[in-house]
Amino acid sequence: MGIAKITRNYQVTLPKDVRELKDLKEGDKILFTIEGDQVKVLKFNKDSIKDAAGLWSKTKESGLAYERKIRAGWQKRLKRERHNAY
Repeated sequence: MGIAKITRNYQVTLPKDVRELKDLKEGDKILFTIEGDQVKVLKFNKDSIKDAAGLWSKTKESGLAYERKIRAGWQKRLKRERHNAY
C-alpha cells in the first residue's frame, strides 16, 4: 500500500504496488466506485460497468437519492472548511 499526494489540479499518481496489483499501464482507463466510506479503483473494462451498476441492487435508496446525499455532505464539509480557514 502506498501514499500519494493530490496535486493542485486534483491529480494523483497511483503507487507502483497498486499499478502492479491492478495491472494498470499508461493509457488504461480506471473506474472509481464508492462503497460506504471506501473508494475502490477498478481497471475499466466492459465487466467494470456491469459490476458498478450491480452495486445499486443491494441498496435501499436510488442512485439519485444517494448522489444527493453525498453532495449534501460535500456542501457541509465545504462550509466547515471555509469556516475553519478564518
